[in-house]
Amino acid sequence: MSESGSSYRICHIELDEKSIIRRNADIDHERRVAIFDLLEENSYQPMEALPDNYVGPYRIVLRMEDNRLAMDIYSDEDHQLTRKLTIIAMPLTLLRRTIKEYFHICDSYFAAIKSSSPRQIETIDMARRSLHDEGSEILQERLGEKVKMDFSTARRLFTLICVLQIR
Repeated sequence: MSESGSSYRICHIELDEKSIIRRNADIDHERRVAIFDLLEENSYQPMEALPDNYVGPYRIVLRMEDNRLAMDIYSDEDHQLTRKLTIIAMPLTLLRRTIKEYFHICDSYFAAIKSSSPRQIETIDMARRSLHDEGSEILQERLGEKVKMDFSTARRLFTLICVLQIR
């Protein structure tokens, strides 16, 4: 949980437009909600020493590079994103199956909303949330040596990574 005075937090986040494969109104809405929620409350601390011992808050650009997630980290004063402090990269190999299953269950969920009973929708939604949690846990574990973050932050980052993966 971030406190407004904590420096270990993300103060700005964006997705690299070149990394976004497909767009539509629903995807843009999910992206906006995840970003809003993330900026409202997060805990994010890179584990390596940054130039000039910078300790946050951070501006982040999420992008894909050679099938890897890249998080470009900037200081909060760098509004033009001209001087990268560091890049945290992670192969998405371990997340691919979870992301694929998450997309599949989301498709089922949106189809169920149109024609299924509330109980069926609730069952699918529970499975959807479970996969989202699983992806968040994998993300938190895989990045554990590079960045310390709380579960809510990992959950919102997982949503944004999914936006980058939608085909």
